[in-house]
Amino acid sequence: MEKKLRQNPVNIVKVVLFGPESTGKTTLSKQLARYYNTVWAPEFARDYLQKKWNNERKTCEAEDLIEIAIGQMRLENKLAKKADKVLICDTDLLETKVYSEEYYGGFVDENLDKAAKQNKYDLYLLTYIDTPWEEDDLRDRPGLRLEMFTAFENALKKHNCNYLLLKGDKETRLKNATKAIDKIIADKENLSSFSDSLII
Repeated sequence: MEKKLRQNPVNIVKVVLFGPESTGKTTLSKQLARYYNTVWAPEFARDYLQKKWNNERKTCEAEDLIEIAIGQMRLENKLAKKADKVLICDTDLLETKVYSEEYYGGFVDENLDKAAKQNKYDLYLLTYIDTPWEEDDLRDRPGLRLEMFTAFENALKKHNCNYLLLKGDKETRLKNATKAIDKIIADKENLSSFSDSLII
């Protein structure tokens, strides 16, 4: 179980889109992947839960979360091999953990909790709730957007994650996101060059 939830080590910048539903994460994921000419890891839960709804007319249940987490990490690890310098992740296990806590009375599977703490990312892009609410089969908390946003931001603070809060229109978000990501890429390249010079 633990192995299925673990990141494979890769020398790329990993960026996570993080925040409540209907806050523009997928839109920005696609924009960033195009900008950096790389791949993005979509949210496994979307397809998984849509199929569940279509087939059973049921929404997410607590026992689904481990399957979702395993599917997400399988997807991330597969796409990380294809990424060019940067991998854009539409979600991660910390997001799954927050949903688990908020929807199931504080419950989090111990394997999910451990993996969410161990897996590391270079930057979290926290998307604010200043986007229009878009209804679909799976979204269900239009009246609790601020409460959910607060839960996500608190999780980033609690786990000491490097994050940037994104507000505004699509262009503003993309500009601020790429500025932060470019700095991380440059810092990594400078560190790599410095390490190479020490070896020589």
